[in-house]
Amino acid sequence: MNSGSDILSKLALNFSSSEVFFRREDGVVCYCCATVCALVFILLCQILRKVRFFRHASSSSSLAVSASQSLSSQSRISTLVSDEDLKDLIEKLGERNEDAEIWEDVIQKSNPRVSYTAKCCKPQDGGPMKYLSTTVFENCSPEVLRDFYMDNEYRKQWDKTVVEHEQLQVDSSSGIEIGRTIKKFPLLTPREYVLAWRLWEGKDKFFCFIKECDHNMVPRQRKYVRVSYFRSGWRIRKVPGRDACEIHMFHQEDAGLNVEMAKLAFSRGIWSYVCKMESALRKYIATSHRPQGPTVSAVSLMKKVPAELENQTDDNTNASGTMHTGEGAKRNKLLRKPSKKQIAKGVLLVGGAVGSAVCLSRGHSALGAKVALAYFLTKLRKRGAQQSQTSQNAGI
Repeated sequence: MNSGSDILSKLALNFSSSEVFFRREDGVVCYCCATVCALVFILLCQILRKVRFFRHASSSSSLAVSASQSLSSQSRISTLVSDEDLKDLIEKLGERNEDAEIWEDVIQKSNPRVSYTAKCCKPQDGGPMKYLSTTVFENCSPEVLRDFYMDNEYRKQWDKTVVEHEQLQVDSSSGIEIGRTIKKFPLLTPREYVLAWRLWEGKDKFFCFIKECDHNMVPRQRKYVRVSYFRSGWRIRKVPGRDACEIHMFHQEDAGLNVEMAKLAFSRGIWSYVCKMESALRKYIATSHRPQGPTVSAVSLMKKVPAELENQTDDNTNASGTMHTGEGAKRNKLLRKPSKKQIAKGVLLVGGAVGSAVCLSRGHSALGAKVALAYFLTKLRKRGAQQSQTSQNAGI
């Protein structure tokens, strides 16, 4: 006990003298510094314990928030594309609600393997141009054409404008799939498509509806132009009495291009794109391709067409699939021999992300659009002058 008291007395004496506390007589650091270090160590342990506690509490709350966000996101996805969208698509494909709008024939082309017709309409409300098209592929089944259109991995092989595609999310209950596609073109800002789509199976036919959406996995980036409005849909069915199938498509998209320029560029370049797509389809059939993308997709989760809409699809099948003729037939003569040099480099053509129809984009400025439009108009005027001169010479 006495020895213990002596030690405490010595410690008290050392602490009471600052000189002894910090230095011995020989100038060496005092052993009491070890006590200070111990106190600092204890203090740090207490701080770390507090930090660990708050970090654990924060991570627990973040997990709870993440789980709630996931649930809300999943419920939101299930309502992105509904049966009402299918109903609206069926009406558009059957041209039942377009009586007040004026449709203009754009192109009508064919060869022994594929035929293509399209017309467009400028909405009265000033929205993006609407397109209706019908493509008929000979010697092809509806199931194969459906898989071909929805195979975005294979699309990257034959459609060189598609540089990136990824599946973002799939809702197994509704069959809705969300994906992101980047399309790149010379001299233009790449276009970014974040889309949601869903498929339905009817009697001997398939439907698909696609629309724009947002997703927390793909925030907007300055290096891409996000397409803000995209509504597209199609119906694939067998052509009665023939070994062929057709895809009848509605498409409306706002990619920022001048309306008249978009229509002109579309009419000049679409047929060459359709021929390229047909060639890719033949290779797809010849190699017995199977979808290369994720096993769980909108195709594997395809829903049945509701019974109340099935009869409506039968009625519209007979009404659709043929394009009205008129002044557009005369314009087709000017489009009979499209030149590759005259195809706008700023055009995104049929079959964009997830088999969409017409994807038109713009350059970096309005000046570029005006220059391109002037180029097209100059080409058309020259062709018209040449044809007029030829007619006059023939008359002479």
